[in-house]
Amino acid sequence: MSNYTIIVIVAVALVGLAAVMLLGTARRRDRNSAVGQMSRETQQRDAGARLGAKAPETPTGREYERSVALARSGKAEIEPVAAKAPVAYVPPDPETLGVTRRQFLNRSIVGFMVMALSGFGAAVIAFLWPSASGGFGAQITIGSAADVRARIKANNGFLYVPEGRAWVTEYPATAIPKAEAAYPPVLIPIMKAGFTALWQTCPHLGCRVPDCKTSQWFECPCHGSQYNRNGEKKGGPAPRGMDRFPGMLDPKGNLVINTGQIIQGPPIGTNTTGQEAEGPHCIGSAGGHGA
Repeated sequence: MSNYTIIVIVAVALVGLAAVMLLGTARRRDRNSAVGQMSRETQQRDAGARLGAKAPETPTGREYERSVALARSGKAEIEPVAAKAPVAYVPPDPETLGVTRRQFLNRSIVGFMVMALSGFGAAVIAFLWPSASGGFGAQITIGSAADVRARIKANNGFLYVPEGRAWVTEYPATAIPKAEAAYPPVLIPIMKAGFTALWQTCPHLGCRVPDCKTSQWFECPCHGSQYNRNGEKKGGPAPRGMDRFPGMLDPKGNLVINTGQIIQGPPIGTNTTGQEAEGPHCIGSAGGHGA
């Protein structure tokens, strides 16, 4: 199982676990709120009724002002306030009681978080999942072996494949025994076919690594990491050689690389081809950070 498959499984598990936790929390809050607790204001209003006492009646502001006006006019007593008829009880709407404002806000927040996590999980899976329609993340047919060799020579030893974000170079047949001892078996078929397919990204900090026509190496412009034509580290701060793609020749003799499977580059010190710099470096000098 590849590292990217493990990452996909972990991402899906985390998104699912977060969604379950959020839904569980919202459901628990709704269940707790359904117990029937009265608000503080309701409890204060009903305190007199529970104790069997009648709350004293106090005059309103208008009634008090009227009594003061009557007192100033010389009348001794306050005019009695007419009793008001009780207001008829109107039962509340069941739908209104079913969802309180707090419940609505809680459910809205939980729903928004679930949607955000789902979108994030879908984006991660879409980024890591191999594409079946071609391009990066799928199997790409570069061309016939003879045509690929001709294109590599026409580009001075390097062929860039933009749809696969890959560099393709020739691998010498004389180095196959060393390759079998240094590389995993999944990479041997493309080397036996005479090619190496390298991911364009530098394993140090992810910069795109260009070729250097004068030294015939790959030289990263960001921090000076250098690799030979086979992507094996020669200098700089990179922790390993360039990552690569497996590939093979199909029954029609076409070179096919699988950009959906990225194989980690070889460790520092791997040098199966013995290629040294063939001219001036494009980025600094090799060996400055140790090979």
